[in-house]
Amino acid sequence: MGFFRKNHSATAAAPTAPAEAGPELAALTGDYALDPTHTTIGFVARHAMVTNIKGSFRDVSGSLHLDGADPSASTAVIEVAMDSIDTGNADRDGHLKSGDFFRTEEFPTMTFRSTGAEALGGDGYRMTGDLTILGTTRPITIDLEFNGAAKDPFGNERVGFEGRAELLRSDWGLTWNAALETGGVLVSDKIKLRFDVSAVKKA
Repeated sequence: MGFFRKNHSATAAAPTAPAEAGPELAALTGDYALDPTHTTIGFVARHAMVTNIKGSFRDVSGSLHLDGADPSASTAVIEVAMDSIDTGNADRDGHLKSGDFFRTEEFPTMTFRSTGAEALGGDGYRMTGDLTILGTTRPITIDLEFNGAAKDPFGNERVGFEGRAELLRSDWGLTWNAALETGGVLVSDKIKLRFDVSAVKKA
């Protein structure tokens, strides 16, 4: 397991039962492969202190293991090709791939490997794991919502999740910036991550 948020008080509270998975996810167990054409790993950064710049990575892969009976036994591995970054502006994408930021020739992949998971009740879940960028590995927590399961027209059994997380890019050595004449900096340190994941059950 990873490190999850706990509330402490001066008086010890009686232990509570762990939250249960929602009934739909509780019925699912198995191994799934991410569908890259229907999965989005996105991010939002504040630009020039006044607006948000959104981007995503077009080349992602990974796998999930779901354990409906014991959500804490569920795992995830996601790999992102950093050269596939797309913010809708070729010059900006080129800068992000350069030595100022992701150094994609030297570090072509960003990787997330889960270390723990827990059900929060209903369709809410929390997954902790190790995120590796630029060769630096640090923990991160992702809050997830289970969107459902379905069989598509091609007979594939699919599951879907939405996720959110926040990080400080400086924790991974991403420190490039430029000062503004009016005060502040060009690029925020805090980055918001957004996930829309579709995965197909393996045969």
